[in-house]
Amino acid sequence: MESRKEEENFKGIFKDCKFFLSREVPREILVLTIRSLGGEVSWSSDLGVASTYDETDPDITHQIVDRPSQAHQFLSRCYVQPQWVFDSVNQRNLLPVDDYVAGSLLPPHLSPFISKEGYLPPEQVELLGRDGNDEGEDENRKPDELSAEDKKLAIMAMPKKRKALYNKMVYSNKKKNSAVNKLKRKREELDEERQKKKATTQI
Repeated sequence: MESRKEEENFKGIFKDCKFFLSREVPREILVLTIRSLGGEVSWSSDLGVASTYDETDPDITHQIVDRPSQAHQFLSRCYVQPQWVFDSVNQRNLLPVDDYVAGSLLPPHLSPFISKEGYLPPEQVELLGRDGNDEGEDENRKPDELSAEDKKLAIMAMPKKRKALYNKMVYSNKKKNSAVNKLKRKREELDEERQKKKATTQI
């Protein structure tokens, strides 16, 4: 019952939003996405037919732009970049617009396909309201009852087929941990680069 309600809410996440698309954004995919999830959307009539209202409409809540600055801005609406629409859809909820305003450096695109295992970007962790290393989930696990020596003896006593399977599992876990550490290092480098760019623009 709860999942049906969540699905209905998701199908109408843009129902209280009225969008206007600036000429530089990808119109077709944005129109399809917004209208299929309950929103209203239009664009300048000189860009094509089927425009239902113009940029001066006072009821517009969001204007989708992809330029760092606008010649004229209406104070009654938010100016956001296209990624805000797609990230909101992926997270099945309207995200705060602060990180998506015109001209801002966008946050990493967040995938809707997440797993409790492996690397989670800090933004994904924040949205999920959980800590990314799953330490809380490990608290209820029983401590390892076997010592290192006992483990070694147990492995030696395994039948050949079971030992081969165990070795594959160990190799797979090492590979997964290596991939997670690589992603963490890349994210640290990206954050450093973003901080440097932000510091440069503020000078």
